Amino acid sequence: MRFPLSFTYAQFTHRRKMEKAKRERYPTVLMLEPLYTCNLACLGCSVERYTGKLQDRMSVERCLKAVDDCGAPIVNICGGEPTLYPELKDLLDGLIQRDKHIILCTNALKLDTKVYGIIKPSSRLFLMIHLDGMKETHDFVCNREGVFDKAVEMIKQGKSLGYRIYLNATVYRETKVSEIEELCKLTDTLKADGILVSPGYDYASVENDIFLTKEQTHEKFKAIRELARKYRINATPKFLEFAAGMVELPCSPWSTVNFTPKGWKAPCYLIEGEGYFQEWEEFWTKTNWSYWESREDSRCQNCKMHSGFEHSAVNEAMKTMSGKLRLAAWTLGW
Repeated sequence: MRFPLSFTYAQFTHRRKMEKAKRERYPTVLMLEPLYTCNLACLGCSVERYTGKLQDRMSVERCLKAVDDCGAPIVNICGGEPTLYPELKDLLDGLIQRDKHIILCTNALKLDTKVYGIIKPSSRLFLMIHLDGMKETHDFVCNREGVFDKAVEMIKQGKSLGYRIYLNATVYRETKVSEIEELCKLTDTLKADGILVSPGYDYASVENDIFLTKEQTHEKFKAIRELARKYRINATPKFLEFAAGMVELPCSPWSTVNFTPKGWKAPCYLIEGEGYFQEWEEFWTKTNWSYWESREDSRCQNCKMHSGFEHSAVNEAMKTMSGKLRLAAWTLGW
């Protein structure tokens, strides 16, 4: 299977529970950012996510309250660089006690000192390692030499220790599809469990003009969609059709909610300038979800991010028997 059975079952049961409760909107993933501190300053990253001070990090108790409040079965721990969070083991222990599945997004630089030998492998823990290209490209995007080599070393070590490891690649304007295929081959060579490929989001705070236009996204993802026939690219077929410009989908910003040191970020982790809420209920009831679903806002025009549209892609697939069968085959890795 593409993911452990428990991961797929958790999403299925959560979806059924929400349908029985007649809830059309509900979070499936919590993007939890316990800190805005990072050991890199990558070219495509929002400035706030690597300029924070460690003393401004959230407590474990505050993190777990957010988890309990939103009820999502999957917690994506990002930031900032989560391996710099001193209380990481306590946080992960609390999440596993709550039967959550955890995606730990990391640049891998500190895995050998902060995770391996400290946090045990678990079927509920996925390490998502950032690789935006092969050596020259990735080191350039990360603004530091040697990052690619360290990440590859950590993937090899992590697999030997029994961790589930996925790669995460962001596609930028200058990204060549041939290099994405090299990354897919590397995923297989390293025996990683899959790779997520997604177009970058045009953050207002990023000065470099490195992001894709909608037309460029369509062109590149038509080719990436073909690669998905040969490699374990972890995006559903319908999402790849959307990224390639073959179908249109509404956004589902409520499916992936974002909690940060500043509070609940509205409407999602990408849009800047809409403010923060300190309480879940206020965030959930006061955010104008209909407006953000419509993609009318100028900041949404070029967005094709996995976090906003994968839920919509699954909803669309579930409308027909052929769509359900195709999604099931993809889940099984066929």
